[in-house]
Amino acid sequence: MRRAANLAIDRKTINEVLTMGYSHVTGNPLVPDTFEFYWQPPAPVYDPAQARQLLAAAGYPNGFDAGSYNCDTSFANTAEAVVNNLGEVGIRTRLRPVERAGFLMAFAEKAYKNVIQAQPGAFGNAATRLESHAAQGGTFTYGSYPDLDALFQQQAGELNYQRREAILHQMQQIVIERMIYAPIWQYAFISGVGPRVAESGFGRIPGFAYTAPYDELALKEG
Repeated sequence: MRRAANLAIDRKTINEVLTMGYSHVTGNPLVPDTFEFYWQPPAPVYDPAQARQLLAAAGYPNGFDAGSYNCDTSFANTAEAVVNNLGEVGIRTRLRPVERAGFLMAFAEKAYKNVIQAQPGAFGNAATRLESHAAQGGTFTYGSYPDLDALFQQQAGELNYQRREAILHQMQQIVIERMIYAPIWQYAFISGVGPRVAESGFGRIPGFAYTAPYDELALKEG
């Protein structure tokens, strides 16, 4: 089921339509490519025909009702496109956008069932995202795997940089191979500056979507 859902998402087309192709389709669902200890997986594949075959092999030749597709209202446009993709292969869901504060609270309280569209935003490194979304006791972790939990504890106490990096790479690989999450993309925030701006703060902090540090914003004279 997870593989079928993953194959059903047409990331390239959604990216071109919603963010003019600027979002990064990396295949890594939790860790941005600007983070320390990032691991680059193979590119995700869009294959709706294979998705239908997998559903049929699992006993659902006509698809099935997957319930609610829960998401933050700010990203409901992405969710709507994914819901359409899933429906095209027979995974029928009902879009349920929730205002951000309420969405995050219910997400953290493990109140959602069925499908959840997560939008991790915490800064840090690979361990930061794995801790909150894939390790036991994580704020947004819905169940975990003993081997992932053991690896997370191992990397937390590892003082050698290369060995810690290898463990975190292994954890990311497990998350992707088991399709704990179906990656969509690193969302591109389309921003612009006015004619009075000599130098903006966009891009000064890698991976940060907004203009910062604000005190380094420069305006043109006159």
